[in-house]
Amino acid sequence: MTVRVHPALAKARSIGDALPWLARHQGRTVVIKLGGHAMVDEDLTAAFARDVVFLRYAGLRPVVVHGGGPQIDAELARRGLEREFKAGLRVTSPPAMDVVRMVLAGQVQRELVGLINRYGPLAVGMTGEDADTLTAVRHVPWIDGEPVDIGRVGDIAGVDTGALDSLLADGRIPVVSPLARSAEDGLVYNVNADTVAAALATALRAEALVMLTDVAGLYAGWPHSDEVIQRLTAGELEKLLPELSDGMVPKMTGCLHAVRGGVGAARVIDGRIPHSVLLEMFTSDGVGTVIVPDPDESEVLP
Repeated sequence: MTVRVHPALAKARSIGDALPWLARHQGRTVVIKLGGHAMVDEDLTAAFARDVVFLRYAGLRPVVVHGGGPQIDAELARRGLEREFKAGLRVTSPPAMDVVRMVLAGQVQRELVGLINRYGPLAVGMTGEDADTLTAVRHVPWIDGEPVDIGRVGDIAGVDTGALDSLLADGRIPVVSPLARSAEDGLVYNVNADTVAAALATALRAEALVMLTDVAGLYAGWPHSDEVIQRLTAGELEKLLPELSDGMVPKMTGCLHAVRGGVGAARVIDGRIPHSVLLEMFTSDGVGTVIVPDPDESEVLP
């Protein structure tokens, strides 16, 4: 006798396979940094929005931090302003800061909030300025042994999670733009989104920090190899930092600080893959690199 296989069986199996991960993540906070190709490809952004809503309905507490590099570049070009990076960070003059603030809080955030809310009326947009969630000090990098002025670029000086805690307790999905005001001069600063995501994950004692990027993960021996390192301890990552490209330094430094600050694991995943967040959170087939605390720092594994 031939047994007919129901066409929905594969879906049922997938849901069943997710059960151990769903049970483990219930009530846990996860901070997700959205950037790169996943922000400019409509299909990838829509898949990300659905994934975030799925996480919320599956019992997690997602917090989204977004970048906006391509959109900022486009607006700077439209206004005839120069695009410049030093030490992996955007040089932000006062005119450029006006563009950064407008694009992040007035364009990118609003579009992302609207997209998430198509799948569930849960997203609430905010910036680090709101309720002084983030406060900043001016960041002055050292290049070739000399301090370099890169304008209105900030380091995180403090995090107040009060507003975020209230939103999460109400079942909302905070969508945070990486802007912060300085208590010293009252100016608003552009803060690297990777740095913001790591600071929020640490302050919220998140189970995981997830960073979407345009590469498959952290490569071993780049540019001579495209082999992805699947797992690193904090100590192993710290040794690799001096060898990394400028663009990866803020991301991996944020991951290092997060796991050293109590976050269960930090993951750098390939945002060019649809539903990469779900693949990383709910399957054994990860799509990037995971950084975990050193064995003597924590016994908690991702």
